[in-house]
Amino acid sequence: MPDQIITSSANPRIKTLVGLRDRRNRDRNGVFIVEGPRLLARAVGAGHQPREIYYDRDRFDPASSSGALLFACSSRILSRASYRGSDEGVIAVFDQFDVGIDRLETGPRTLLLMAEGVEKPGNLGAILRTADAVGADAVIAADPEIDPFNPNVGRSSTGALFTVPIVVTDLESAIVWLRERRIHLVAADPSADVDLWSADLGAPIALLVGSEHRGLTTEARQAADNLVSIPMLGLTDSLNASVTMALLAYEARRQQAPAPGH
Repeated sequence: MPDQIITSSANPRIKTLVGLRDRRNRDRNGVFIVEGPRLLARAVGAGHQPREIYYDRDRFDPASSSGALLFACSSRILSRASYRGSDEGVIAVFDQFDVGIDRLETGPRTLLLMAEGVEKPGNLGAILRTADAVGADAVIAADPEIDPFNPNVGRSSTGALFTVPIVVTDLESAIVWLRERRIHLVAADPSADVDLWSADLGAPIALLVGSEHRGLTTEARQAADNLVSIPMLGLTDSLNASVTMALLAYEARRQQAPAPGH
């Protein structure tokens, strides 16, 4: 359909778009926002269809955005609606997608990345990015303090949010699901006697990291089949949660790689 032109930040659609920076409004409307042409292209490329697109005609061509409602705006209006307060020429509104655990499929080479109580969108986004890099089957956010549709999750994941299946659930349900499928749960714990180089990280496996400030809960630690530590040679006693996950995930993939000629 023809573009609609919005000339005022007082426009009701812009007010609604601004409100989507708040999680309650995103959840109430069942939508999330994507900012910038790069992330928008990755979302569309992964099969997600935007509902609405707000864009600056001087910086974005919506020609490939068939099916979406198109609204041409000034940079000033887009900046007001931007989650970061500095627009990139386009903001798109998408329907939220399923984050339930029952849609996941597992097999003998399953690799899952699991974060308990994640507080920072950047950490969840970075874990999704790692999951994409190592070819993990999914990311499970157990009892997260942030929602996966926070705009900074998509941004820090560099689009992996749209390609890697993500689950949001409570820890107890996640553990039951893993046990029913006989998926080994290995958790990172700085006090563990076994380091990741010595641990058996063969598939099927779920790798678990705790929250940035509190680490693993007692329930998570007790539920884990094994605890492993990251060797720390300096003065610090732990690494960022997403860095820890990256180290575990790559070591797991190294161990699971088939031998040459097989």
